[in-house]
Amino acid sequence: MPRKSRVDVPGALHHIICRGIERKRIFRDNRDRDNFVERLGNILVQTSTHCYAWALIPNHFHLLLKTGHVPISIVMRRLLTGHAISFNRRYRRHGHLFQNRYKSILCQEEPYLLELVRYIHLNPLRAGLVPNFEKLNKYRYCGHSRLMGGAEDDWQDTEFILHHFGKRVSSARKKYAVFVEEGILQGKKDELIGGGLIRSVGGWTKLLAMRKSGGRQQSDERILGDSDFVDTVLKRAQEALDRKDQYRVAGIGFDEVLQLVSQIFELETQEIMAAGKQPLRVQARSLLCYWAVRELGYSATSVAARLGFGQPAVSRAVQRGERIAQEHDYSLNILGKA
Repeated sequence: MPRKSRVDVPGALHHIICRGIERKRIFRDNRDRDNFVERLGNILVQTSTHCYAWALIPNHFHLLLKTGHVPISIVMRRLLTGHAISFNRRYRRHGHLFQNRYKSILCQEEPYLLELVRYIHLNPLRAGLVPNFEKLNKYRYCGHSRLMGGAEDDWQDTEFILHHFGKRVSSARKKYAVFVEEGILQGKKDELIGGGLIRSVGGWTKLLAMRKSGGRQQSDERILGDSDFVDTVLKRAQEALDRKDQYRVAGIGFDEVLQLVSQIFELETQEIMAAGKQPLRVQARSLLCYWAVRELGYSATSVAARLGFGQPAVSRAVQRGERIAQEHDYSLNILGKA
């Protein structure tokens, strides 16, 4: 059976799990870990992606991310490619570093956000990387230490999580610590990472209760949430796919969008495609990149090749283009003109 494509919508919360090929190590020492953390932070800042929890284990890692202006697939591609190149170069190895595709579960914030933060941040303790909970508070390679003040990074959204436990940082940290420590005795919660209906319902207990009552449940193995949430996410994702299919059938591609942008900004297409930092041309290119990537489904790499720019520059342009489209109420309503 072919695997399903990943589900992503703006503002979506994702629990991401990525393992080394054949469960081999992807971090051999602290230098590997430091390089990964630095790269992760830079990418999250550049893409306006929120990070609520993370943990590095020798042969895998966990991330809890919220989609910003850039799809999670692009964020992960940059992260994994960069780490693999760095790792292979350092150890003079070749071939794949990661096992198949990373696992991405789109999660309903309520009631799963804090449960996921706790689950992810207890992984180093469960893996024996730290001897006790007190040491976990200062473990550099887990987001728990940032929430507890034992380490600091400006890219992890600690304020959002601590706000759930109180307005004052000191008291919020104490309550958060109690919450996480209570999870040690609860053990692993398979419903947070398990598959299919069990995950969507919220565990075997709820599933059995639902079956006894004769109820039915909308479920999807890529999503952690209740039936209504699963249904809403799938509809939102399908709307985006349908729109891209409609553009494709209507013959709307990069060149047609370029012409529309040319009309909006009253610039020649050659001016838009040419390099330069003249404000109006930058705005036009940004809107072009946004519509090409987010509406038509072009990859940032393919757009970069057309424009002669680097892929990171296109990703930044997509962010600017989204803001421009919202501020000026620009829409790609050219279907009827095709």
